[in-house]
Amino acid sequence: MGENLQRHQSDQADRTEEFQGDLADCKGGPVLFGIRHLSPAGAWNVRKLLDQVKPQLVLVEGPSDFTEELEVLADGKAKPPIALMAYTSESPVRTLLYPFAEYSPEYQAILWAQQHQAECRFIDLPSSVFLAFSDAKENSEDVGEEERISVYRRLDELSGEDSHETFWERTMEHFSEGDGYRKGAKAFGKQLRELTEGRGCEDAKNVVREAYMRRQIQEAISSGILPEKIVVVTGAYHTEGLRGGLPGLSDAECKRLPMVETQKTWMPYSYYRLSSRSGYGAGNKAPAYYGLLWQGYQKGEADYAARSYLSKLAFWQRQNGNVVSSAEVIEAVRLSFSLASLHGYQIPALRDLRDAAVTCMGHGNFGEIAQAVADTEIGTEIGFLPQGVSRTSVQNDFYRLLEELHLRRYCSVTADELDLDLREKLSVKSEKAAFLDRERSFFLHRLRVLGISFASWQKVQQEKATWAEHWIMRWTPEAEIEIVEAQLKGDTILLAASFQLKEEAEKEEGIAGVAKMIEESFLCGIPQMISYATSILQRIAVEAAAVGEIAKTVQSLSLVIQYGSIRKLSGEALVPVLQQLFLRACLLLPESCVCDDPASRELTESIGMLNEAALSHEFLSEEEWIAVVKELAKRDDLNTRISGYAVAILLERGQFTNAELALQVERRLSKGVPADLGAGWFEGLSQKNRYALIARMSLWESLDQYLATLDDEEFKRALLFLRRAFADFTAREKSDIAENLGELWQLNPSQVSEAVNAPLTQEALGMLEELDDFDFGDI
Repeated sequence: MGENLQRHQSDQADRTEEFQGDLADCKGGPVLFGIRHLSPAGAWNVRKLLDQVKPQLVLVEGPSDFTEELEVLADGKAKPPIALMAYTSESPVRTLLYPFAEYSPEYQAILWAQQHQAECRFIDLPSSVFLAFSDAKENSEDVGEEERISVYRRLDELSGEDSHETFWERTMEHFSEGDGYRKGAKAFGKQLRELTEGRGCEDAKNVVREAYMRRQIQEAISSGILPEKIVVVTGAYHTEGLRGGLPGLSDAECKRLPMVETQKTWMPYSYYRLSSRSGYGAGNKAPAYYGLLWQGYQKGEADYAARSYLSKLAFWQRQNGNVVSSAEVIEAVRLSFSLASLHGYQIPALRDLRDAAVTCMGHGNFGEIAQAVADTEIGTEIGFLPQGVSRTSVQNDFYRLLEELHLRRYCSVTADELDLDLREKLSVKSEKAAFLDRERSFFLHRLRVLGISFASWQKVQQEKATWAEHWIMRWTPEAEIEIVEAQLKGDTILLAASFQLKEEAEKEEGIAGVAKMIEESFLCGIPQMISYATSILQRIAVEAAAVGEIAKTVQSLSLVIQYGSIRKLSGEALVPVLQQLFLRACLLLPESCVCDDPASRELTESIGMLNEAALSHEFLSEEEWIAVVKELAKRDDLNTRISGYAVAILLERGQFTNAELALQVERRLSKGVPADLGAGWFEGLSQKNRYALIARMSLWESLDQYLATLDDEEFKRALLFLRRAFADFTAREKSDIAENLGELWQLNPSQVSEAVNAPLTQEALGMLEELDDFDFGDI
């Protein structure tokens, strides 16, 4: 392995001499350096070329209107990966991203220019034109895309490797110095151009782009800068289009270019978004691994990436409880170099490293190291931008609030959990600290309303619903784009959320939708929007509405009134509206329950919402509500599932005696009642307070006697409802029921429980499948 490295370094020295002598050929015209985006070797060799040429002007492929933003990189405080973003000023927002990694050749060219007081400019079409082109592309069919994909597939086949990516790494990225990189990239770009040129919208756009870049180069020369003192850094595909005496775009042609109004901003970026696996067309499969290649160039160690990759894999495995010995790491390093030698190379490529890791650390199973591979190859790196960097006002407000609310540490590509306690903390000294979690909650709910995916709200168990919230936090570049898009709705997070809620409330036509906006305003801590949406609700609440919509409205208003004290928001103005709607629901409910089975499911949910509201607020008429529920329980012309559910509510509230329950059981579960009606009633009854029902032996005796009276056809008809009734019972509840049945049948309760909870046999499953063809009439 040592001899291979020495021979490799000797080869590089010869290539360096060739590179220095070849610079003489560049004189007489601008030096064109074709690169591949996200190429460590490209970045290293661009800097070496710039050191040799010492240009007065560095021109870089990138939207020309981005040049004014380059000063952000001058002080070195910004840490890649970062991206420049342009976005349209009107909705729907469309974006153009121009990302940098530390090892992007363009980024290193810009840094070199700033470090050596050379001028640096972007020379590609302005972002306003790019975004206008994207509009045109959406309205056309680009027949060249599939052909371009087939070209890369063909490259994979011709490479002699698992992919052309591995071929590129072996021949270009492994300490490719001298003019080898420049010539190799030029040849690659030229041949790729020959295979794809002239096909589809993308290639037509490239013609315009290159003509515009030629114009920029010509203008630079016309300004008095010597051509040999200009270095042009572009994608290798474009270098051929910039050579020769082809003219640039004329003034008239520039005026005819389509344009849309745009704004520009910087944003942090992530290694994952730089990865081709995220869909980024100019990305590579392993941005973190390519970062190791860049570090190897800086250290002058050709095998640095190989050693570091395998060491990092082992470290990740150990950190996560998987044993990897030092001997296994050493063997993996040796094997990777041996695999590279078999292919005729001195330094292992990523393919060799992964194969060696699977063999020596994963014991032949990739699954054992899959997560470690993802972490080591893609990584979780996120860029950083200092305060004061050009951002939209909403971005500035977002990052200010992150600092103020101590949420900065959650800006990670790895999901993290955040638990909030909205209650006042009495052990702290300042009011700000006492209500920190409440302010965090307001902020996160505002982001949620705006569709900013930085935080995801997870519902917690009901007994904590008044004061506890659980969030999953994860930063992504998509979230940053969503923050930028919010600029169209307001200058701050608060103003943008208020605008969003106002728009939603105004376009809602039903009372439930408006009430939901009141609830959202409450969660966001925006009292002005609560008042505004309440005025809309009061205006439309006089119109007739279905019970289901009224119940949803009641639920939303009840939440605001009941928990307002936790968020220091008053819901007094909602009390008369809630009373009015609750009274209307009571009047409409009985006749609404003359319905079919599908409708009964929605109505039982609505009855549950109304019942919860009645329990929560003393100002709602308890007597009137109980009277309505008793009517639902006793009427024979209503859907029996609803009648059973009404009985369950009355039992839970202590409004139904054992004698009354026995009477209802006798009426509903009798020989004369159709099987589906009886089973439907029992299904409704079982929706609430199950343990109290399980404890009533008289109920199970009645059910047992009822089923015994059914013939085969009636039993099949009842089975559908009974299976549905018991479907969501827990194993413990089923065991308790089995004990009751064991007593009734004089069997061993544990044996009955085991039979009840055992998986169904194939024969039983076949019998149930037969029910699919059973005629259930109007069920």
